[in-house]
Amino acid sequence: MNRLHYFFTHMEEKDARTYRPMYDGDIAYYVDGKIAPEHDNDPTYWHNDNEISFTFELTHKLAPDKPSVTIAIPAEKLGIERYTPAAADFALRSLKKHINELNAPLSSRRPAYETGRYYAYEPGGEVLVRNAAYFAECEGKSYLGPKGIMAQFLTGEDAPRPRMCLCLLLQVQLPRGKLKRAEAMLVRDLPNMIDKYLAWFDVYALGRALALEEKQGAIRAWLKSGGCSAFIANGSILAREGDTDLPMKGAVPFISPPGDEIEVAGVRGMGWRQGVSVITGGGYSGKSTLLDALAAGIYDHIEGDGRELCVTDDSAVTIAAEDGRCVTGVNISPFLQWLPGGDPKRFSTSRASGSTSQAANIMEAADCGAKLLLIDEDRSATNFMIRDALMRRLIEKEPLTPFTDRAGELFAALGVSSTLVIGGSGEYLSVADRVYMMDEFTLRDVTDRARELSSPRAADSFPAPADWDNRRALRREGFSPIPRGGSGERLEVTDSGFVIIGDEFIDTRALGDLASPAQIDALAFMLLWLERRGLPKNGDRSPDLDKLYAQINRDGLESVYTNFFTTCNRFLALPRRFELTAAVSRMRGAPPPA
Repeated sequence: MNRLHYFFTHMEEKDARTYRPMYDGDIAYYVDGKIAPEHDNDPTYWHNDNEISFTFELTHKLAPDKPSVTIAIPAEKLGIERYTPAAADFALRSLKKHINELNAPLSSRRPAYETGRYYAYEPGGEVLVRNAAYFAECEGKSYLGPKGIMAQFLTGEDAPRPRMCLCLLLQVQLPRGKLKRAEAMLVRDLPNMIDKYLAWFDVYALGRALALEEKQGAIRAWLKSGGCSAFIANGSILAREGDTDLPMKGAVPFISPPGDEIEVAGVRGMGWRQGVSVITGGGYSGKSTLLDALAAGIYDHIEGDGRELCVTDDSAVTIAAEDGRCVTGVNISPFLQWLPGGDPKRFSTSRASGSTSQAANIMEAADCGAKLLLIDEDRSATNFMIRDALMRRLIEKEPLTPFTDRAGELFAALGVSSTLVIGGSGEYLSVADRVYMMDEFTLRDVTDRARELSSPRAADSFPAPADWDNRRALRREGFSPIPRGGSGERLEVTDSGFVIIGDEFIDTRALGDLASPAQIDALAFMLLWLERRGLPKNGDRSPDLDKLYAQINRDGLESVYTNFFTTCNRFLALPRRFELTAAVSRMRGAPPPA
């Protein structure tokens, strides 16, 4: 950090506003005993016997006093040998107490830009791929020294070799106009904090996190073998504490109904079988809590979350009505027989109704490979979900086919299971493969009782088999990050959950399986990546999506980030391919698919 200290001691008053010398990282090399004619720019500074690097980047042009800092620590110094998402997640969570200690003496009623502040991403209970903590091969220090900005460049056998490093991304709000205090924060306090982080890193707790990840992986592998869509361990705490993501204190632990109890990877619990399942029960009995836990299970969770052994097929999708969403070229004919002046096999509208939006959401989910739909009647269009016998007799020319008539066929034709929370209608009792009742937060299998109470549907009461083909290829025209009449790209993410790109306002609030706001920011940058490349003309979107996820897998989420846009947050978390495709599908300016 000597070179960074040199820059601070030589900064002028005007530099206290931009910190440009720190970002430029001016360095001059001796090569073979001679001074190279051109200087280099290297905003990476070294600490702890030149093993730990700190790279400073401008967060965006409006925040030169709030740099982003990537700290690269050789994984071997932390005793990390498995470079998995759980290991990175554990390392990130271990940073919190040290950041809090740094901020403790800075806490006051004065704003952060006066006192300074350190920021690290604070995750919820889920384990996600993030740019706040990840593993990457990093080059070692390539020079000796420096003295001032002069350094001896290393070549040949002396040149450093790449090492696997844990990379931690932080932000530091520097106190404006206070160079000495800013220098102390970056040159002294931040490196000292990393020394403490290394000294107190708990390799035994890391081992527990990795063992849990291995068990979760074993359960997911078992789900792939077929037969079940989810597994919920006995003793899981599904209810949340108030409006938080924490397990509820004193909550009733989950216990599997006896007929569904199995053992997977040494854990006993409930195998949630494929097919059509109904969850019913009285008000406030825990029906929606169970459905929410199944939805949360698409991601791994940390020890102590309560749902860490609630594991769901990671293709599962939460489905709801979405009044006003844009739909472009979707085959909703399984649920809509005819449209006035339109073709239900290529349905397009700028403002879908509750029923047509829910139909489109189901067809798009199936098109993206979803094998489980999670549906709560409270968030659904009533006329889409059911039509009782009286209404069937009264309305003879109804174009809408309710989901009751298609749920079983959807599983038989496409292998897509459905789990539904139903409290106000018995229509699904006659078509469900299994019926469960939540009674005072305890799940009971009431399938036999439900069949006694409901009359079985006659085979001829179901509609003719549907055409489920929904192959769609989004074309290139209409995708641009530049607004009409504008001269530059526009990308924004609002606090209310809208992604604004070019002329598009994409509402992500209905994408219920996004677990973190950081996933919405990542969505924005991933959409920008797609638009800059241009979706293939009259071709399938899959190759570009494949390339994007392959790039992120290879180079990390940082490879899609750019600091040009000032309203996007710095911390990113990877969304699933389904949410990215769903965001594209909600773009109003896109032409109909080929």
